[in-house]
Amino acid sequence: MAAAAREDGARGREQGLRGCEHYDRGCLLKAQQSCEECSTLFGEYYCSICHLFDKDKKQYHCENCGICRIGPKEDFFHCLKCNLCLAMNLQGKHKCIENVSRQNCPICLEDIHTSRVVAHVLPCGHLLHRGYRCPLCMHSALDMTRYWRQLDDEVAQTPMPSEYQNMTVDILCNDCNRRSTVQFHILGMKCNICESYNTAQAKRISLDQQ
Repeated sequence: MAAAAREDGARGREQGLRGCEHYDRGCLLKAQQSCEECSTLFGEYYCSICHLFDKDKKQYHCENCGICRIGPKEDFFHCLKCNLCLAMNLQGKHKCIENVSRQNCPICLEDIHTSRVVAHVLPCGHLLHRGYRCPLCMHSALDMTRYWRQLDDEVAQTPMPSEYQNMTVDILCNDCNRRSTVQFHILGMKCNICESYNTAQAKRISLDQQ
């Protein structure tokens, strides 16, 4: 087997790089979509810049991104400040952050710009592959209104022990960036201003001490 492999390798060096089943017929493999001799298609999609061969997924090459993207092209636009292709429904409706995709996802640590995993554009302008809260600025990544209402019900149905019922907490809301004083609850502290539960506890105050 080793001798045969060496023989094939030597023949390959003599004849050059070959492609398709016409290896012995002198069909040189070039960076192109099909074989010059037999017209065998190497890929339904071929990019002469990236030299990418692939099945047809409505790909297109974005010169500004410098890579091929999965389209169709008419569904996307390139934001020059973000330096990234975004869905058309975000045109004029997203917060621009310069070169926002030139970093790793803060959750899974995969490169965002070249990743095949769709990145979510958050209201804060940051990108991530998954998660409900941006780990960079801590803003909610999605519309959490429905979940906050569920938390309202759970808080109402879960009374705190008597020693905690008169306790209030100073909180900072990660969504509206404002402070308020609310009643302490183990399930979460609701912002009095924007009604978000995406809050951080600052300090605890007992009403009995006031």
